[in-house]
Amino acid sequence: MGAGKSTVGRDVAARLGRPFVDLDAEIERRSGRSVQEHFSGGEAAFRAVEEAVAADVLAVTEPAVVALGGGAVLSERTRGLLRRHAHTVLLEVDAETAWERARSSERPLARTEEGFHELFAARVPVYDDVADARARDADEVVLAAGGVELGALEGFELPGSGAAALVSDAHVAGIWGAEAQLAVGGRLASTHELPRGEAAKTLASVAALWEELRLDRAGTLVAVGGGCTTDAVGFAAATYLRGIAWVAVPTTLVGQVDAAIGGKTAIDLPAGKNLVGAFHWPARTLIDTALLETLAEEQWRDGLAEVVKTGLLAGQPLWELPRPQLVARCATFKTAVCLRDPYDRGDRNQLNLGHTFAHALEAAAGFELPHGRAVALGLLAALRLSGLDTSVVEEQLRPQRVRVDRERAWAALRRDKKAQDGAVRLVLLDAPGKPRLGAALPEADVRAALDELIEG
Repeated sequence: MGAGKSTVGRDVAARLGRPFVDLDAEIERRSGRSVQEHFSGGEAAFRAVEEAVAADVLAVTEPAVVALGGGAVLSERTRGLLRRHAHTVLLEVDAETAWERARSSERPLARTEEGFHELFAARVPVYDDVADARARDADEVVLAAGGVELGALEGFELPGSGAAALVSDAHVAGIWGAEAQLAVGGRLASTHELPRGEAAKTLASVAALWEELRLDRAGTLVAVGGGCTTDAVGFAAATYLRGIAWVAVPTTLVGQVDAAIGGKTAIDLPAGKNLVGAFHWPARTLIDTALLETLAEEQWRDGLAEVVKTGLLAGQPLWELPRPQLVARCATFKTAVCLRDPYDRGDRNQLNLGHTFAHALEAAAGFELPHGRAVALGLLAALRLSGLDTSVVEEQLRPQRVRVDRERAWAALRRDKKAQDGAVRLVLLDAPGKPRLGAALPEADVRAALDELIEG
């Protein structure tokens, strides 16, 4: 009690587009009696009612955000239901802060400071046992709900219990391979290399990885690298033995703010980018901003394009934040969007802002055009078609037109995954923070916008 569960829970529910249930309020609604009135008959009587209502709430199949009372997890039955039906986040608070919040309330178990501290200390082991993740605020709860952990590779605890295979490219392996192997520890069964960049996202590269793997269905694939590595490894995990667990450890900015979050995995075809893939959410995404220290300026600018995209969607200048906050805020935004729409059937489509044009340019360039450079151009086109100021993209990303075959780019754009009945559908902005999904514009306008991005 006093951790702020109700306040944070309402915020998280709003972000995820899910119902919010406060267990104490639900007890009062059903019984017509306050928690204090229930306690007047003794704590045991209240706990019996609490356990029964908690069982009903946790049996509902519709995803929801539930704030449990501080003593609800004392019930062994409730703890078992949480393990089977919920992702349980411990909202952390120190005893002194919790007491200051609870002392002036009418909470039956917050009568004396000494008693409160004793209760706090007694419950800590139970909270530790039941928690799947920990958080201090709504942002961290959202990340925890999406399996995203802001932390350090050193000391990282790999989820699951089976053997693990570590996958990276040769460049990343030379920098972070040893540290990653130490993090995986005694569960490491094998290491594997993929080609660097988009060459990892070919059927041949993934097939070679499939042939090398010797994991059983309890195994875990660990992807350490940029967005191409996590895309390819995630797809390999989704399909190997009909699906095994995987963990993403992104080492680039584009990976930490975008590619490694949300469970979209894919490989490319000559006709277009990401045309073959699967939704397969990582068991964990570890975001360690210290891994960005070795990035070249060009790689940072690649990732910055996704940051600008996220800021335009959020309606906030996220690109102005210091590095750790920049990464955390972008990761939180994308995690919330993906949890609202895990299979990209609606709201999640906003994350494709600028990407219809970007993917077409990448395909026309034989996937030799850096993703960030392509996204910068795609954002420029999207803002132009939205009738909005393009100065943010021009100042932050300095996009330069590319030399590719116009017809090949147009053919790739028309084959985009979001096309419907042969017509291109775009993500545009009515204003920063107000995306417009599935926008259909005259084909001539879309073609003209694409042509403006191509040199010559």
